[in-house]
Parts: sequence; C-alpha cells; structure tokens
Amino acid sequence: MRIGLLTDGGYPYATGESRLWCDRLVRGLPQHEFDLFALSRSAHQEQQGRVRLPDRVGRVRTAPLWAHSDNAHGAYPRGLPSRLATGLGRSYGRRDRRRFTAHVTALLGAVRAGTDSGGAGRGRAAADLFTEGLYGLAELARERGGLHAALRSEATARLVESACRAPGTGRTVHSATVPDHLAFAAELERALRPLSLDWYDESGLGAVDLCHAASGGAAALPGLLAKRFFGVPLLVTEHGVPLRAHYLAAPDTPFGAPVRALLANFHGRLASEVYRQATLITPGNAHVRRWQERCGADRAKLRTVYPGMEAERFGAVGERDDGGGPDTLVWIGRIEPAKDLIALLHALAEVRRSQADARLRIFGAPARGGEGDRYLAHCRALAARLFPDRAADAPAAGDNPVTFEEIGGTGGPDLAEAYTAGGVVVLSSVVEGFPISLVEAMFCGRATVSTDVGAVAEVVGGTGLVVPPRNPRALADACVALLRDPGRRARLGAAARARALELFTVEQNLAAFRGIYLDLVAHAPARWAAETGEGDPGGPPRPFATPPEAHVLGHLPPPRAVGAVRLPSWASGADGVCAGARGAGDGDA
Repeated sequence: MRIGLLTDGGYPYATGESRLWCDRLVRGLPQHEFDLFALSRSAHQEQQGRVRLPDRVGRVRTAPLWAHSDNAHGAYPRGLPSRLATGLGRSYGRRDRRRFTAHVTALLGAVRAGTDSGGAGRGRAAADLFTEGLYGLAELARERGGLHAALRSEATARLVESACRAPGTGRTVHSATVPDHLAFAAELERALRPLSLDWYDESGLGAVDLCHAASGGAAALPGLLAKRFFGVPLLVTEHGVPLRAHYLAAPDTPFGAPVRALLANFHGRLASEVYRQATLITPGNAHVRRWQERCGADRAKLRTVYPGMEAERFGAVGERDDGGGPDTLVWIGRIEPAKDLIALLHALAEVRRSQADARLRIFGAPARGGEGDRYLAHCRALAARLFPDRAADAPAAGDNPVTFEEIGGTGGPDLAEAYTAGGVVVLSSVVEGFPISLVEAMFCGRATVSTDVGAVAEVVGGTGLVVPPRNPRALADACVALLRDPGRRARLGAAARARALELFTVEQNLAAFRGIYLDLVAHAPARWAAETGEGDPGGPPRPFATPPEAHVLGHLPPPRAVGAVRLPSWASGADGVCAGARGAGDGDA
C-alpha cells in the first residue's frame, strides 16, 4: 500500500527527532511504498542536509515552519502556494472576509476558554468551536490558496484583541497587551501554516492509502485534513508528548504570560482533536499513553508499540560473562541539568563511605548550547570539591574517583565497551521520556540503578533497581546493594538482556506496524473514486470493498467484480481501476 509518512522536524533531515525510527520503518517494510511529507524546524536543520532515502520512497514534499516574514507583505515561506495575496482586504471578497472572520473568531473563542474551564458542558462546546474554526479555515485555505497573509493581517490581530477582552476570559489572557496580541497572531499563523500547503489534492495526500504521523501536533495537521477531504485513515505514533514538550519549553520563550497561556490552550485543543480523529494511536510507552488519555484519547484507540533499537551492536558484550570493573559505576548520556549529575556525584560520596574503592565513570558530551558547557563545568568543580586529592605518594596523586570521558575519542572506548566498563550502570535523571541509554545497558546485560521518571520503571520491569528522583541517599543505597552482591548483579543483568531482546528490538517494532497497516486498511471504508464517474459517492461507504490482500505486492487471483474502487498505482490497471472490478465482458479482466 502507499503510506503518507508525516514528520515534523525530523526525517528525512540528517538531524531531528524520530529520524532513525522513521528510516528503519521505511527500510524495514519493503512491501509498502512511502510518500514523505516533512516539516522542517530551522534553517540550520535544512543546511545539515538529508539522509539517503531508499528507492521505495516516492514523492518527497517539504515545507518550513520556521521561516516567516516580519509583516503580511513579506516573502512567503517556501512550500506555500504562490498565489497567496498580500492583505485580507484585497485578497478576499466580502463573503470570504465574513467566513474568515467567523472561523478565526470560533477558533479564538475555543482557545481563550482554556482546556478545562467551565466543566464538561462548556468543554465540549469549546471543542466544537475549535473544530468549526480549524476546518473552516482549512477549507477556506484550500479554496483561496492559503492563509498566510490573512492570519498576519491587522484584522486577525484585532480579532485576537476582541477574544482576549471578551466577557468570561481568564485574568491572565484578559491582561494581554497589543504586543501580546501581535505575538500570538504571528505564532498562530506559524502553527496553522500546514493548512496553507499545497499537499491536499489527488496527487498529494489524496493519493495515499494511509497517513502515518510520526508525532502529534503540527505533523498530524496534514493528516487531519487528508481524513477530512479524502477519507484517508490516520495513524498517530508518539514516542514523546508534543504537548508536554510545549509546556516544559514555555518558560524559556520570550513571550509574556498571556501569550504562553493562549498557546498552551491552542496546543491542548489541537492534541485533543488529533486524538479524536485518529483511527489508531500508538504511544511509545505507558508514560506517553497516560498523557494521551489525559488529553482525551479514547483508550480503545491506544496500542503501545515500543520504539525499536538495534541490538546487534551490543551482542558481543551482552553475551560475555565478565562484569566489568566490580567497584565502578557507569553513567552514559548527554550532559545537561535534566540528567541530574549533581545528585549522582553526591550519591557517590555516600557510596564511598561504605565502599572506599568505588569509582564513577561519566561518558558523554555536553548538550548543544552554552547551558550544557556550563553544567559540565559545574559538575567538574563539584567532583573536585567532593573528592579532593589527598594522596601522599606521588604515583597516586591526582587519582580522583570521578572521570569525565567521551565515547569514540582517541584511545577511548566505543559505546558498547563504555557500558561494560563498570559493574553497575546508573541513570539519575529528573526528566526522561523513553530511556534509550537504559535499554542499551540492558542489551549489554548490565545491572542498572535508575530514578523513577518517565518510562523508566516500565522499561526496567523488575530487572533493575528503581529509586525516587532527586534522592542521593536512595541512589547510593541501591548502588551499594549491587556493588556488594556480584551474583545479584549477574542475575539482574541476564534478566535485563532477555527483556530488552523480547520487547525493544527493531524487529518487534516492524512486526507491530506491519500488522497495524494491514489491519487499518482492512477496516477502513471504501473510498469512492469520484473522478472515474463510477460508483456512488453520495451513498454510504461499503467496508472491505478493497480486500487487504490487494495492497500486498505479488501475483494474486483477481477479486470478484464489486464495482470501481481506488487502488494504489502498482495494484491497479492503467485507468486506476482494479482489473477484477471491471465488467465481466471486458477481455482483460
């Protein structure tokens, strides 16, 4: 079948989230064709280039979410239709201006109301307003060629101002000033930019059999419109939670409290609509699943599919019986405040009270930006203060029990060797999604001590010790318990490797989506081929008009004549109609 893969800030670019997962999915399912619809997040990301795509990737359509003009008369972002006009008054007639005003007013009415205010009744009313405004704007953009100029016009800023000052608006939003109105209008245009793309026709998303969004939020917006305009089923996969990421990043944005509140409400409404319209939602772990349920996702639509990881690179070390340095703790990851190395260093001080020979090897590089470098310098200074060099003899002078090392450097260990450099692998994070480093340690057969954040407890599943975050004493006690008991370390390490090989490999991930694709298409109603003039587009859809076997590559017996149905290009005749669906008198049936 033909899959429309929707990404935001990742594949096919060389940097970004879900890049490796998308590449493995496309390469691991050779029986399907993929069309790629990608949104980029920055000029830097585009400058880094793209990964080499396999032959089964057909069309690649891209558009930026980062580029915008400073006013409505500036250059349009690449990927938007060229026929966009430069002002609301000159681009729209009177009827279209009324439509635009009504749809934006409905959308803003839902956003200003918040996600939970007024009880269930008002919450449903606000959700209805949001969908009315969102899809109304989408239809207007499809007819008029886009919304970029209109959403950045003075008229939109005035509508934002009216919404903020409407009776019943919360105090925070009501306090918005003119700069806040302008800032939110600009961010709203950016968030709704996928509505203005030229992807929504029979040569774009209308030609795919299934839309698979690699995340919620902006990536899923084209999938919502493909479902509305063409009836294409939508599959949403989330390894993280875009809404949660927005909440965490909000304090670091340059916006004031009113704009942050409006944006949070908008993204909350969008997440709820994506979950409502999705045919199936595949969270990457139970932590993500809980967030999705909190945002209104139907439990019946949820199916947890763990992200697949390559186990082969750790196979050699995972099958060895050696336990590494028996008195050494190992930490591997990106050095940043969320990893809480400060607590780990204080925990080591507690460990050395009972295990005087205990050491800690920290493998990793600072996160990009100045914050990572500053945090690494702070950790180095703390290590020097907690463990001063007190050796009297020269050979032992400078022998600090904490080392900061990089993986793959000159003479340094590779990733697999780093995990086996100690007897226990430690994760000390205060914020974590799916703990990749923990799964890699499990592939290596290591015993682990981790903090109970994100999906950690779900991943470990009883094969390691889990302690509360921000608790150096609990972290130290767990480390001491394993350092003193090599037999327990070996048993936990073997159990961890067996669990990881059962649940977290690329093969299990591909097998899950192979079945999901066929199941979704098998249960999707027939999509009438109105352009052929056959069938009955106005009547009720007929389920299973196209059997799932028709979407599998290979020679199969022709189906019974059931009327004209749309098939992928490689499974159809020259006229786009299944051969078996033609009349019995056709000589080539």
